[in-house]
Amino acid sequence: MALKPNHDFPDFNILPHHARGWDDLERLDPAVDLDVAPAAGWYALGKPLFDYGFALVLLIPGLPLIALAWLAIRISSPGPGFYSQTRLGRDGKPYCIIKIRTMILASEVNGAEWAKKNDSRITALGRLLRLTHLDELPQLFNVLRGEMSLVGPRPERPEMIQRKGLNAFVPGYQHRLIVKPGVTGFAQVQLPADTDLNSVRRKVAYDFYYIEHESLWLDLRILGATVCKSFFGAGRLRKLFRLPSREDVATVFHSKVTLPSPSRQQPSYQPA
Repeated sequence: MALKPNHDFPDFNILPHHARGWDDLERLDPAVDLDVAPAAGWYALGKPLFDYGFALVLLIPGLPLIALAWLAIRISSPGPGFYSQTRLGRDGKPYCIIKIRTMILASEVNGAEWAKKNDSRITALGRLLRLTHLDELPQLFNVLRGEMSLVGPRPERPEMIQRKGLNAFVPGYQHRLIVKPGVTGFAQVQLPADTDLNSVRRKVAYDFYYIEHESLWLDLRILGATVCKSFFGAGRLRKLFRLPSREDVATVFHSKVTLPSPSRQQPSYQPA
């Protein structure tokens, strides 16, 4: 991907953190520094046990659903029922994710791409599985292998990060996986799937909020919102589960931003 200098980002140094809003996320210079640290305390230490135990419980009803989804995919479209991909886990360590296949074979002959609205690569049954998130259930085995948490930032493919320039163009993207990625997450239940760089910027802000406020109570609310979203749609999940607002998310994110002074700021880059 060719890069060219971009000097069009506004100077937010003149604004206090509380004055930087949600829309400013889309205009923030990728050259900023961010200071984010995982939440400390008993839950951070005990979360692996919570993940392991809850994943075992979820697999009791989950295994029959996985088997039915696998069989339906095998019958309805040519190809395997499962598929695996390399994703980046905690601290950028690669691992192999397991999911129910929802796309046609050879769906990325032109390279890695985000799914689009009315994407022709997604099968009819695949749309239903994605809508209900049943295609995600096999990731419970990734949780049991210690590669994922039940709740955390969404893991991305290394080729997608490279192709879209996410580390270069999205402030703080490289820091979002200082914790394990999740089967579901705060960003996933609140925002739609990634479609462009701005959608990724918004999700990173949610990821940072979650990283700094990780707790049993927040995880239980996110899991409850995930179940409701799977069966009843997005609706008014934030109010129902009393999840933080996007204004709260933006405030926390901007409080972690440190902009370099104009004298030492390097030109940022954008795709040519």
